[in-house]
Amino acid sequence: MLARMNYNIAVIPGDGIGPEIVTEARKVLDMIGSTYGHTFDYTEVLMGGCSIDATGVPLTDEAMQAALASDSVLLGAVGGNVGQSNWYELPPNLRPEAGLLKIRKGLNLFANIRPAVLFDELKGACPLKEEIINGGFDFVVMRELTGGLYFGERKTYEENGVTTAMDTLTYNENEIRRIAKWGFDIARKRNKRVCSVDKANVLDSSRLWRKVVKEVAADYPDVELSDMLVDNCAMQLVKDPKQFDVILTENMFGDILSDEASMVTGSIGMLASASLGDTKLGLYEPSHGSAPDIAGQNKANPIATILSAAMMLRYSFDLEKEADQIEDAVKAVLRDGYRTVDIMSAGKQLVGTKEMGDLICQYINI
Repeated sequence: MLARMNYNIAVIPGDGIGPEIVTEARKVLDMIGSTYGHTFDYTEVLMGGCSIDATGVPLTDEAMQAALASDSVLLGAVGGNVGQSNWYELPPNLRPEAGLLKIRKGLNLFANIRPAVLFDELKGACPLKEEIINGGFDFVVMRELTGGLYFGERKTYEENGVTTAMDTLTYNENEIRRIAKWGFDIARKRNKRVCSVDKANVLDSSRLWRKVVKEVAADYPDVELSDMLVDNCAMQLVKDPKQFDVILTENMFGDILSDEASMVTGSIGMLASASLGDTKLGLYEPSHGSAPDIAGQNKANPIATILSAAMMLRYSFDLEKEADQIEDAVKAVLRDGYRTVDIMSAGKQLVGTKEMGDLICQYINI
């Protein structure tokens, strides 16, 4: 089947460094378009602090509709410095980050993918021993976003004069099945290994998780499934991260493990992320924040946003070759010694946001 040639992307530059890094991602997408004969049409959408300033709310219904009408959404970053911005004097539901929660809910995004990639060229930033990380590593954490402990019934109450708090961890088989399918689909595009992480030795919800994941695995005979307890997984991530391809897990475990994974790489400015739902429409964004302290200074590292755009090509548009081309260009630029300030080290060449985007485009065009 021939790939479509035209794609409509809702672009949310957002706040802080967001507009700068999104500009570079668009530049790279346009280079891919001219190289492979695709057209990317962009609709700019306001979200976050800039939307509050313009409209009084972090995401308008019109902006939400523009996102829903697109083929995919590319986001820079939203928010500012808490304590230094008037945005944070507003009620929580009107603050910049509330726009992000609204768009995730409105697009029905229940799966979060956080890649953890250690580029061999940046291994000096990794806190692990060189013998553990030699050759780099590349895995993703696939986290369920809308169920589990964070969304269950909760209450704090008095019983026999003692204050007691209760949180409820609930999953049904449909919620598990849909996230498991995404995990296996993504493993098929990678190294065909899924490690399902749970606490099945203690939790009923984990025992159901393990049962349903095994049922889904039967439809993917080309993908290898293993199970791992979450406490062991937390240890294995620092002992031997190279063993992992796709880590599939529930909401709270995924929250913790994805943060651990990002720290293991040593550079959050390099890490992309994607949130996905039942359709090909996804939300792609860097894992880092809006860094208002360096906004407008041509200092921000655009690589995480550019790699998020590559994920969009791969997962929303099924443009495998084009995604590979972007990732290879990023590796080549790093291999040749170019660095933004956040990843700078002795003997390397310091470049700004725009220059890094230009370099990646040049390497795509080679």
